[in-house]
Amino acid sequence: MERRAFLKGTGVWLLAGGLGQGLAQGRPPRGVNGGGFYRLALGQVGVVVLSDGQSAPGPLLPNWGANPELQDRFRQTLLENFLNPEATRNNFNPVLLDLGTARLLVDTGRGAASGGRLLEHLALAGYAPEEITHVFLTHGHPDHIGGLVDEGGRPLFPRAQHLMGEVDLDHWLKNPSPAVTRNLVPLRERIRPVKDGEEILPGVRAVASFGHTPGHMSLEVLSQNQRLFVFGDAAGHHLLSLRFPQAYLGFDMDREGVVRTRARLFQKVAQEGHLVTAYHFPWPAVGRIRRAGEGYEFVPAFFEF
Repeated sequence: MERRAFLKGTGVWLLAGGLGQGLAQGRPPRGVNGGGFYRLALGQVGVVVLSDGQSAPGPLLPNWGANPELQDRFRQTLLENFLNPEATRNNFNPVLLDLGTARLLVDTGRGAASGGRLLEHLALAGYAPEEITHVFLTHGHPDHIGGLVDEGGRPLFPRAQHLMGEVDLDHWLKNPSPAVTRNLVPLRERIRPVKDGEEILPGVRAVASFGHTPGHMSLEVLSQNQRLFVFGDAAGHHLLSLRFPQAYLGFDMDREGVVRTRARLFQKVAQEGHLVTAYHFPWPAVGRIRRAGEGYEFVPAFFEF
């Protein structure tokens, strides 16, 4: 068949039926790409990355790379990686760890009133809020604790034990933000403080990753010799925080401390070959970290359906 005839026939098919018809008629897409969750197995642990949605496009600098002396290099790096420094979306990626007898949700997103889609995507992944047995909060920022309670202040995960690093919990209760007052304070008696190194469930250990907030905590998961490191916000930006060892974010509360923390954790996961996930990395935010020059780089895992 001649090329012109083939293209003409293909165009007729697209307009008359098939995928092209829906696009031509302007039917809006339903849901989000991938259904808002990504499931993988870590030994005997089921890992489900849950999208809480994305932000609207906005400036990436200086929030995601705040060093004044590095602004030009940050911008160049973003452009080289096809990211528009003036209009970039932010991802929000809570994680569910299904241990069979326990289901641990790591962070709760922004809350439905702020555009959060965690509950919607949790349902699509096959879970009800009542099935969550544990909720672990990496830290007290609004986009991590915003989905703890409903509009009446009632817990959205009513049967879950809530856990949070003792240092961060103490800081936010003494210095409450509006989000803390709305979400954490009503659940204060339900929240159990966690120490660095504590095994909160079999194979799930809390790891101090202070700096982004005074007591930020990450999780290390081990099952059948397979490891996953759940960074929360300790990893920062997937390009700038890895490429530039001295980089810090505009909302890192202890800039010198967080640089040291990232250096320690990046070295650890790179040397040990951990699978990693981070709260604001590009969806589905699963991969590994390896050495690259004086810094590191994130290598996304091969997407499996």
